[in-house]
Amino acid sequence: MNITTKTSGIASVVLTTPDPSAAAAFHEAAFGLGDRLRVRADDAPSSGFRGFTLSLVVSGPSTVDGFIASAVEAGATTVKPAKKSFWGYGGVVQAPDGTLWKIATSTKKDSGVATRTVDDFVVLLGVEDVKATKQFYVEHGLTVAKSFGSKYVEFDAGFAAVKLALYGRRAAAKDAGVSPEGSGSHRVVFAGGLGAIADPDGFVWEPLAA
Repeated sequence: MNITTKTSGIASVVLTTPDPSAAAAFHEAAFGLGDRLRVRADDAPSSGFRGFTLSLVVSGPSTVDGFIASAVEAGATTVKPAKKSFWGYGGVVQAPDGTLWKIATSTKKDSGVATRTVDDFVVLLGVEDVKATKQFYVEHGLTVAKSFGSKYVEFDAGFAAVKLALYGRRAAAKDAGVSPEGSGSHRVVFAGGLGAIADPDGFVWEPLAA
């Protein structure tokens, strides 16, 4: 087994917020992602678009609707109602702590009953220079799985729990249904095998806990 491939991706997403207890309760009730998502206390100023969205890729439209319903019931705000698109079916909600979540499927019709199964958990970073940030991550050991020039990049997650993808900042904000303007803390940290680093857009990685 290739140990580098196993550990180099994102093992868990750490959201930082002034009220970690409330954020943890919301995310468990809405999505139930377990150790793949953690929260930590931090009151660093943050406003507007934080430069990333978290995406859950699921099996069908009814599962999308189920996750969105549980998120709204737990306190989320609907940003983009779920609907069909060229790519499939999906919608966007914003958690009470400000995190943007996209729930989507590539399937436009259900082939089974709704579930609470997440096929892929994806971090989408909205970056200033997709090519430069792609090169940064390649130099730090990640392998590109998909690449569409300067528009979109997806890295091979290997055995990691969370996928990483890159999009231009304006495109990422448009996809989420929000303004690209924003400043201050990203309010997120990635725990994984890249060590203690910060990428060109200031997204911070930290080593896995021993």
